[in-house]
Amino acid sequence: MALTKNLSAFFVIALTCLAAAQAATLNITNSCNYTVWAAAVPGGGQRLDPNQTWTLNVTSGTSGARLWGRTNCTFDSAGNGTCLTGDCKGVLECDSFGTAPNTLVEYALNQYNNLDFYDVSVVDGFNIPLSFTPLTNNCTRSVNCTANINDECPSQLKAPGGCNNPCTVFKTSEYCCMNTTCGPTDYSKFFKTRCPDVFSYPKDDVTSTFTCPGGTDYSLVFCP
Repeated sequence: MALTKNLSAFFVIALTCLAAAQAATLNITNSCNYTVWAAAVPGGGQRLDPNQTWTLNVTSGTSGARLWGRTNCTFDSAGNGTCLTGDCKGVLECDSFGTAPNTLVEYALNQYNNLDFYDVSVVDGFNIPLSFTPLTNNCTRSVNCTANINDECPSQLKAPGGCNNPCTVFKTSEYCCMNTTCGPTDYSKFFKTRCPDVFSYPKDDVTSTFTCPGGTDYSLVFCP
């Protein structure tokens, strides 16, 4: 019985150490010359003045996660308020996804073959230029969208503080990929031409999803 208990304790400790070893550290830095209210699901939210960094530790196995930045926010002492872009139901500590337009990082940790999967997406539009870069495990595939999207945005997609994806504006099957098949459009090509690695429409997986070994740490930089 004692041996069984000792073995059980050993396996609990071993699994705990393995999970800790494969967890990811995300360093989120604001290099813009204006304040960004960083948002993370899971993770919450944090005001970042220029040159400030927010560090998140994310557990192994996390999937369906998002990181983004919010602009022109006002919050009271209780963390309630509004943002011009990327607002998450009026709270500083996000537990829901942000409203369009917002430039997104999407990621999933320790998935198939113990790989991390990540992408930069403009499927919810664009508000802040950003880059997402692996820091460890000899994984070097940085993904970024740093073009002048807001100033060059087509008039039909312009929004206060950003540039909407066409699905947000038109809400049609062509732009939202409601059917089983869909392809790029002139509007999605506007984003793709300027940021070739981004997820520019809902089925843009082939050219826009990247992997690193599980346990890799990452850096997200606004206005790199």
